[in-house]
Amino acid sequence: MLIHSASQILTLKGGPQRGEELGNLSLVPDGGVLFREGEILDVGPSAELRDKYPAEELWDAGGNLLMPGFVDPHTHVVWAGDRAEEFESRLAGKTYLEILEAGGGILSTVHATRQASFEDLKEQTRSRIQTMLKHGTTTLEAKTGYGLDQETEHKMLQVLLELDQEEAADLVITYLGAHAVPPEFGGDTAGYTDHLCDTLLPALAEWWPAQTARPLPYVDVFCERGVFNLAQSRQILEKAVSLEFPVKIHADEFENLGGASLAAELGAASADHLVVTSQEDIQALGKADTIAVGLPCTPFGLGEADYTPARKIIEADGILAIATDINPGTAWCENMQFAIALACRYMKLTPAQAIAAATINAAAAIGEEDSVGSIEPGKQADLIILDVPDYRQLGYRFGVNLVSAVIKKGKFYFNKEA
Repeated sequence: MLIHSASQILTLKGGPQRGEELGNLSLVPDGGVLFREGEILDVGPSAELRDKYPAEELWDAGGNLLMPGFVDPHTHVVWAGDRAEEFESRLAGKTYLEILEAGGGILSTVHATRQASFEDLKEQTRSRIQTMLKHGTTTLEAKTGYGLDQETEHKMLQVLLELDQEEAADLVITYLGAHAVPPEFGGDTAGYTDHLCDTLLPALAEWWPAQTARPLPYVDVFCERGVFNLAQSRQILEKAVSLEFPVKIHADEFENLGGASLAAELGAASADHLVVTSQEDIQALGKADTIAVGLPCTPFGLGEADYTPARKIIEADGILAIATDINPGTAWCENMQFAIALACRYMKLTPAQAIAAATINAAAAIGEEDSVGSIEPGKQADLIILDVPDYRQLGYRFGVNLVSAVIKKGKFYFNKEA
């Protein structure tokens, strides 16, 4: 099919964008894109492509914006239940860490997820993934971390493996057994860290190849006060690396413990949150290929004033991405368009920078930049059409779904006109 007459095509060609390069959209006005069998073959001005491929099936974009599908590189999309009661407690003055220390927060969702049947957990997760697709997210990372025992974590992984086969959106999977200390360990973080390293990670390394031919999943850790300190995070991630898992880290959401520098040192794919990251840690990211992932929906969801210091990361020549952090406690948001709107307002990104952070740089944060995140020959035909004529409408507008059509691997999945 040849999609033509897009007011603008945002190709974002050329790979991840570092530092001040962020925001290079490689825009094609009045553009078209040709794809066959799920792969992009050509992109350029509409008139040239229509002359070049006169026999091709045509689809008129109607003067609307055409761009790559969003890539959401940090989600906790698989869980059971909700935490509306916790939201009310925060409004009454309780902090996130106070709720966690009292056995709520993550541990509340752990209880619900352990109790959920496989099918119930799968259907709750499926619904969220389908909503994300309708809002333009065609590839997403999905973390476990609401099981915290071998049985439930493997149940979550199996849910994600099946949904990756059944749903249109591509899922990149992350094991987050180090999301919190499970209740049965009675606050013994050191003991649970040893259990992760000695038992759970080796068991995962054996279990995974028996389930799928996919590469090993990412391993992540929540490096934060009251969860895993820097030494414990290092222990877990170094064990994961020794078992040939790729790694990521949650760092500096509430306190600066040095997790971002650890991520850079270990060659982690990404360091995420980064709200209170020191200048020293920002400089370390600027010298590394580790992607800095801001999660603007999370401080918004918590009603907090501080966001990822995107300008400092850009000035340090870092590679910046953004994600929703969809989760039941702090950021139940399936919409990357809203993450872009927040990033423009509170991370001080331009719309072009936020779009690049939500596509090509987000793809790099999950190791998928060679297949998605831009519109270039040889990549998957993962495209979205927005019912606006100009890319600056993204970020400017919020609270509505601007996506009129989603094309995943060359197939239409959502079309407002249908």
